[in-house]
Amino acid sequence: MANTYHQIYLQTVFAVKYRNAMIEKTWQKDLFGVIGNLINETGCKTMIVNGVEDHVHCFFGLKPTVAVSELMKTVKAKSSKYINDHSLTPERFEWQEGYGVFSYSQSQIDAVYKYIQNQEEHHKKYTFREEYVDFLEKFKISYDEKYIFEDLI
Repeated sequence: MANTYHQIYLQTVFAVKYRNAMIEKTWQKDLFGVIGNLINETGCKTMIVNGVEDHVHCFFGLKPTVAVSELMKTVKAKSSKYINDHSLTPERFEWQEGYGVFSYSQSQIDAVYKYIQNQEEHHKKYTFREEYVDFLEKFKISYDEKYIFEDLI
């Protein structure tokens, strides 16, 4: 619509199934590029996609006509298909069910960007579980520990 103005900044976080360390540095940047392009194809605007071997952070401007749940469903499905079609992992690649989504204001853009940009350094000190629970608590999101992560049985 011509007179629709918006400013919606979101960070999504999602993990490899069972939090396995499967995202290798040799193809990590290609994967993050694919994920960024998938976000952009919906009319949203990718600011940065980065992560480490077991999870990914996406920071983007959300187009108001796009449902976050549909966006994440598409991003996760098509990026795992990309990984499997290119045989980047020795076994079938899957993302963990679910994701975290957190909203930010204009004044927080630089800090969030830098935080995501520095994932490798950040995870020398903190595990993904610690980081994720910290997000949930900082954003005052109620959660049940048993539903946060699916463990390998």
